[in-house]
Amino acid sequence: MPGWLSTDREPIDRTIVYQNVTRRFPFADATFDFVFSEHLIEHLSYRHGRHLLRECHRVMKPGATMRIATPDLEVILGLCSPQRNAMQDRYIRWITDRYLDGTRYHPTLVINNAFRNWGHQFLYDAELLSRILAEAGFVGIRRVGIGESADPNLRGLESHGANVGDEDINRFETMVFEADRPG
Repeated sequence: MPGWLSTDREPIDRTIVYQNVTRRFPFADATFDFVFSEHLIEHLSYRHGRHLLRECHRVMKPGATMRIATPDLEVILGLCSPQRNAMQDRYIRWITDRYLDGTRYHPTLVINNAFRNWGHQFLYDAELLSRILAEAGFVGIRRVGIGESADPNLRGLESHGANVGDEDINRFETMVFEADRPG
C-alpha cells in the first residue's frame, strides 16, 4: 500500500519486505504510527498470534493504533444454527461451490474448510481477540466495520473482499478491531 511498509513471509515483489512474524521484529521500539494486519493472525498458532500482537505493540509509538482483520469464529460456528438466515445459506453455497467442488451444501463441511484450508491454524472470536490484544498491552480496543475508522489513515485499508471477489462474503466472515498503544 502506498505510504506503508508492507511485509510478508513470501514477498511477491520488491515493494514488500520479508518478515517472519513468529520472530522478534527487526524494528526498534516505538517506530510506527500505525500497524495494519489483514487476514494474517489466523495463519499462526495461538502462541505465535500472541507473539505477533506483543511485537506489534512494541514497535508502535505511544498513542499509535493497530488495525487487525481476521475471520470471525462466532460467525463461522453460527453456520450450524438450525435457524440460518439468508446470508448464512448464501455463504454455505458460496464456499461449497468455490472451494469444495459443490460436494454437498452442509455447514459442517464449510466450518471444517474454514479451519483447515488456506493454512489457517487458529480462529478467534471477538472476546478472545479482545482479550489477547489487552494482554499485549493495548487499550481502547474496539470493533469497527470493514473500511471504517474514526482515523482517516485507517479507512478503506482492507483488500480481502477484492481478493475473494465478493465484498458481501468478506463482510460476513471478517471481523475488524482497532486498538491503541497507551500514550
